[in-house]
Amino acid sequence: MIEFKNISKHYELKGQNIRALDEINLTIPAGSIFGIIGYSGAGKSTLIRLINLLERPTHGQIIINQTDFTALDANALRHQRANIGMIFQHFNLMQTKTVADNIEMPLKLLGVAKAERQKRLNELLEFIDLKHKKDAYPDELSGGQKQRVGIARALANHPKVLLCDEATSALDPQTTQSVLELLKKINKEQGITIVMVTHEMDVIESVCDYVSVMEQGKVIENGSTLEIFSQPKHPTTKTFIQTVLQQQLPVNILNNLENKNHNSIYNLQFLGTSAQETVVQAAIKQFDISLNILFANMTEINGSVIGQMFIQLLGDAEIIQQTITFFEKNGVKVEQSGVKV
Repeated sequence: MIEFKNISKHYELKGQNIRALDEINLTIPAGSIFGIIGYSGAGKSTLIRLINLLERPTHGQIIINQTDFTALDANALRHQRANIGMIFQHFNLMQTKTVADNIEMPLKLLGVAKAERQKRLNELLEFIDLKHKKDAYPDELSGGQKQRVGIARALANHPKVLLCDEATSALDPQTTQSVLELLKKINKEQGITIVMVTHEMDVIESVCDYVSVMEQGKVIENGSTLEIFSQPKHPTTKTFIQTVLQQQLPVNILNNLENKNHNSIYNLQFLGTSAQETVVQAAIKQFDISLNILFANMTEINGSVIGQMFIQLLGDAEIIQQTITFFEKNGVKVEQSGVKV
């Protein structure tokens, strides 16, 4: 488990005190994939670099598996850092070294014997499916292959924590997905806690168990990925989710409505089993009402389905209210024109 206790990080810049992080209190469960998302300048990269104390906090404690990293001397910190691997946005591979040399490098620095290094190297090359590139140089690899080498290097010393700082930002969508699948495999098979910094909500959606949303050096929202997606509270969080799960009716659909009564438009929000049942069809059968489906989309997070459906309800006001009540009794959240009914 990783704990941030009252963490702040300040910089002096041209005589001004810059608050990069401001009183962060955060717990990252052991064995989870934890996402930290925010726009540029939110403080997310600074936060992740504090975990292995590449940067030191101005004040506060960073506790990993009951060890206060901020209280360690240089030798003890160097020993503890061996349990933390890190992968980077731009790979950070040594261009004059082969794939094998890049992966072995952390083990050489730790003085691991050659036979043991070779054994671990072969295990990792098999794991990342790059045995055929063992003697290749970085400029002979694709972006996805370079990141796989970076991941293997980070895993070389059997770390307990893996830090990913925008690890997929330089990759195309297909390669991003393959790297995310590899990270999920690492988490599942090796039980490594993975902390991911990103500005892409679809990365959070794909792999993360938990997520913290940052803005201006503060954590503005925090919880399970399912909770954050289904019940976002902060406007910034809602904006991020909008990139993955449409939460507003597209303007072109709105403009093309035959009946321009916008008060007749409702947003149905489905979660879990309600998203998989024929709730809308049942409502049409039960109530004498005109129900027009305007737009719908769904996504799956950790085995649970989250969905949005925009509908237009036309008919008697009392029947409309009965229909809304029916939806809510069946686990569907209903909003009218952006205002909760």
